[in-house]
Order: sequence, then structure tokens, then C-alpha cells
Amino acid sequence: MEKGIKIKRDRIVTYEQTAEYLSSGLLPVFATPCMIQFMEETARLSVEPYLSEGQSTVGTSVNIKHLASTFVGCKVVCESELIEIDRRRLVFNVKVYDEKELLGEGLHERFIIDNAKFIARLDEKKKSLGIN
Repeated sequence: MEKGIKIKRDRIVTYEQTAEYLSSGLLPVFATPCMIQFMEETARLSVEPYLSEGQSTVGTSVNIKHLASTFVGCKVVCESELIEIDRRRLVFNVKVYDEKELLGEGLHERFIIDNAKFIARLDEKKKSLGIN
């Protein structure tokens, strides 16, 4: 895996992705949590082909500015670029825009994990809490 991996994806905003629907706001506009989810998903998908079998990535940090609003039925595009690699730590520059303007931008950090070890740690946590 090397810096510079880029991906661009698009989707149409649905009512279920609005601030009104999610209760993160009162208006039927593309919600900040949905914009961030789109950014995280796009970054994740960009590096999946470069991971070893049994590995995946988990999001650990988002530093995003939501700059403009858009509406249900609008096409939004997300661009992700891998800009830093520090062992298992990956940093992405992410942007979302519609056909008129930039909606949001920032940095997103992910870590490469071993799926089996990650699940084993969660199982131990469950046991320590008395959860089956």
C-alpha cells in the first residue's frame, strides 16, 4: 500500500439520510452524520484491495467541516485520498460535494486491524462484563 490511493464515489441523498430523519437537526437536508459515514465508507473501500486476508480497517478519528447543505434527491460525490501511512495508521483527505459546491471536507484516520484478534478482544470484554 502506498500514499496517493484515490477513489471517487457518488450516491443520491435519500430522506433517511437527512438531519430531520436522524434527529440531528430539524430540516430535510443531508445530515452531517451521513456525510461522515459516506466519507468513512469511501476511505475504507479505497484501501480494502491492498489489505492482507483477515485484515480490515476501523475508523479512529474524523476532523470534518460541514460547509454547505444539500437536499433529498441530489447527487453527492465523495473523494478520498490516502495522504499518510504510519505503520498501521492511515490518514485520508476526504471531500463531499454536490453539483454546485463543496459540502464538507477534512481528515479521516483509520487503523489496519487483524479481524480475528479484534473479535477475540471484544469477546474477552463481553466475558468480563458477564455478557454472552
